[in-house]
Amino acid sequence: MGKKVMIVGAGLMGSGIAQVFALAGIPVILTDRSEEDLTRGKNFITKSIQSMLKRERYTVDDEQRIHSSIHYSTNIQDGKDVDLVIEAVPERLDLKQQVFKQLDELVQSNAILASNTSSLSIAAIGSVTKRPDKVIGMHFFSPVPIMKLLEIITSIETSEETLSRVKEYAKAINKETVTAQDYPGFIVNRILLPMMNEAAFLVMEGTDPEEVDRGVKLGANHPIGPLRLADECGLDTTLYALESLYEGFGDSKYRPCPLLKRMVEAGKLGRKSGKGFYDYN
Repeated sequence: MGKKVMIVGAGLMGSGIAQVFALAGIPVILTDRSEEDLTRGKNFITKSIQSMLKRERYTVDDEQRIHSSIHYSTNIQDGKDVDLVIEAVPERLDLKQQVFKQLDELVQSNAILASNTSSLSIAAIGSVTKRPDKVIGMHFFSPVPIMKLLEIITSIETSEETLSRVKEYAKAINKETVTAQDYPGFIVNRILLPMMNEAAFLVMEGTDPEEVDRGVKLGANHPIGPLRLADECGLDTTLYALESLYEGFGDSKYRPCPLLKRMVEAGKLGRKSGKGFYDYN
């Protein structure tokens, strides 16, 4: 198995994915559109490492290995020789297809093209490439360095060889896997998103977010509560994923909460923007 990886998108998810590959000593190219975007990604990684050191989950050697294994670049051409690309751009099909079309023309023919999408069709993303058999979903969970699960999504075109190679990568970065079919929401978000959406409806109706999360934590043994989780995932990402479920199944139970839409329109995106259902400033 080749072990050269490129991550496209240096946001919270992309930087976290780069961090776990680098921790395993796998060379990573983390790319984004601007130096400002890359600086943001570096800051995410540095902050995460410091947190892990404080909790004694990382050693100083781990810190050094991560920093030495990541190459930051605004030039996607730097990744032409990689064996695996993981796309982690915003949750819009047109944008992901644009990235995949560019990657298909750029990287070597046997490279796997993976998407970190949380809900979009892998078949649709791969349809713009000449290698749909090598297109797959690798859905990581936030925060990536802590969450053990990697949800792998195969389309009707994905080959068994591609699935096998991705499982090898998952093992190398110490992730547990589940394999999902290519339907909106896959496994985890198909269950979680309606809960987060219903929690948003409760807030819209006047219930305090703390009370909603406390109730679910104590009554359903949920670790942080659905609203805190939505803030961690990003309210924009949560909204896009709900819209994908609603469109994909045509079922009213997936209709996004109007409050969630208003918050995203106002730039209240959760932890990454400083404000969501909670204030992080």
